[in-house]
Amino acid sequence: MKPLRNYVVISCTYWAFTLTDGALRMLVVLYFHQLGYSPLSIASLFLFYEFFGIVTNLLGGWAATRFGLKVTLLVGLALQIFALLMLTVPTENLTILYVMAVQALSGIAKDLNKMSAKSSIKQFFPANAKGNHNKLFKWVAILTGSKNTLKGIGFFLGGFLLAHYDFQTALLILALGLLTTLLAAIPLLRPSQTKVSHKARFSQLFSNDPAVNWLSAARFFLFGSRDVWFVIALPIYLVSQLNWQFDQVGSFFALWIVGYGLMQAFAPLLLQYCKQTRHSTDDKIMQQLAIILALIPAGIALGLYFNLGTSWLIIGGLTLYGIIFALNSAVHSYLIIEWSDHQKIAMNIGFYYMANAGGRLAGTILSGLVYQYYDLVGCLIISSFFVAFTAILSQHLPTSKSISNR
Repeated sequence: MKPLRNYVVISCTYWAFTLTDGALRMLVVLYFHQLGYSPLSIASLFLFYEFFGIVTNLLGGWAATRFGLKVTLLVGLALQIFALLMLTVPTENLTILYVMAVQALSGIAKDLNKMSAKSSIKQFFPANAKGNHNKLFKWVAILTGSKNTLKGIGFFLGGFLLAHYDFQTALLILALGLLTTLLAAIPLLRPSQTKVSHKARFSQLFSNDPAVNWLSAARFFLFGSRDVWFVIALPIYLVSQLNWQFDQVGSFFALWIVGYGLMQAFAPLLLQYCKQTRHSTDDKIMQQLAIILALIPAGIALGLYFNLGTSWLIIGGLTLYGIIFALNSAVHSYLIIEWSDHQKIAMNIGFYYMANAGGRLAGTILSGLVYQYYDLVGCLIISSFFVAFTAILSQHLPTSKSISNR
């Protein structure tokens, strides 16, 4: 029961962090748009957030194997609290460079927490134990799905706080909640159950496993395809073009992410049905889902170009996108853990999420740049091309038979 209790504590801290992370992102986007910043300028605020996420995922896996998952988890919480408090300075001090530096700390904090929580799952499944594959998929799906559900609530919370409080007060509320979580987690987490015994070397930072490399490359384009319209373009479009209020924007993003999280949680059941009825393997399902996913933003872009019911087209199209994206992402999250042995789990997950952060960085920059010059239609077209690359890269993933022999 002790490992299970430790996992529950880790999950709860991860959920609390995710809530503040989603709220902070929505607060920054809407507040700086309100101050008159251009889409590209707002995108630049997240440049260091995503860049340092890449660095953190690369080095964070090594740090976890050296110092333990408890250390990386708690350091991530502390950094996020510090980042929130740094943004409570007067508005005139919130320069672009200052906010970029704060977002760098938040990016480091986010990926330390993600890597720690995802790596902890593997500790509950002894190597080669019977029935591990299905159980592991379910546990990964539940953690990932619940995390995204909380992130969706965080988007709503960010919009709600900005609609009812000033920017600085909203940040203080978030920091206080996360500080409470940190103080509760310190005595509950056991170092002996979070530390990884393998002592990693810097020469092992980059994966030499072809399957992990191909999966990481596919992940880069998958998440780039989402963030190219999701991070900057869509919230600004809803406010400036459709005249939505801040709490309406926050509510829409919350519902989208919550639904996305629920789909991830139920992904094992849905994908098991697909494999049984279509005799497909995990790698084939990813290719099929990616092909379907690529058509959705292209269809939305075509509809917007011809002015076909803007609001309902966006809501309906992006809901469908979220469903297919969630299933694809759930398979990715499961496979990276399944393909990693116990001693290298943190290292492989760090490398994998480094690619994830790289895709988010590319998507974030393109979201501001493309939207500023080509509007939401241009962002959706880029999204479609990114998903097409994901489908192409998925062809290089090993088959289920070769996976079973790993």
